[in-house]
Amino acid sequence: MATLEEVKMLFAEFDREAISWRAQSVTKDGSKAMALAYIDARDVMERLDQAVGATDWQDRYEFHGSRTICYLSIRVEGEWITKADGAGDSDVEAEKGAISDALKRAAVKWGIGRYLYALDAPWVPCETTEWNGKKQWKRWTDDPWKFVKGAAPPARSAAALKKSDANGEDAWDRLLKELRKDLEDCHSLVALDRLRTIYRDRARKDRWPTDWLASLKNEFDKLQASFPPADDDTFPGDLPNGTGRNAYVDNYSAG
Repeated sequence: MATLEEVKMLFAEFDREAISWRAQSVTKDGSKAMALAYIDARDVMERLDQAVGATDWQDRYEFHGSRTICYLSIRVEGEWITKADGAGDSDVEAEKGAISDALKRAAVKWGIGRYLYALDAPWVPCETTEWNGKKQWKRWTDDPWKFVKGAAPPARSAAALKKSDANGEDAWDRLLKELRKDLEDCHSLVALDRLRTIYRDRARKDRWPTDWLASLKNEFDKLQASFPPADDDTFPGDLPNGTGRNAYVDNYSAG
């Protein structure tokens, strides 16, 4: 089940490669169009899988005429919490488009991609065609990110981070080596939780790629599963130091 800290990861920004731009309107001369940023439904599903786990979220849909409602639920610390939103039929593949749009809107209520709504909607150079005397957007001729005011500098792409150095190691290899060394020094669940917080803060600050987040979660989950379960009926001193519930007591007292 997801923790509150894992739910916070839903708010993380996406790699810029994952962001698409659609044209809202075109200038009379067809030289520019207003660009709106968006992600697709697959990006939402991937973020949910990586942040909270594939078994700890579910979606359900209701159809009311041309409107589709998505109920997006996440199991947070053992309790299912649901947030919902809806969308109308799209111009292309109406019902399928409405399902995707409803999922994305419900996901925004969980924080996924919400920051995109605060982005500037810039006028970006584009190529157009003409239809019934009106200019129609065809493609962007420049990168929309260059025209977004106040946009944060781009995070290093996953490809760049995985590019090997002179020693044949990439950034992920080095990070994983560092992580596993740190995990070896974790002898209690308390120490593990502290280390998890440190790495989550680094991930947010440095905007690590989403596949890194999933791999990090897996490394922490594997070590956590190796600890004996806490026994709430056992008093401190009944178990050897560093195991079970006593691990919590010893390390909390020492910290």
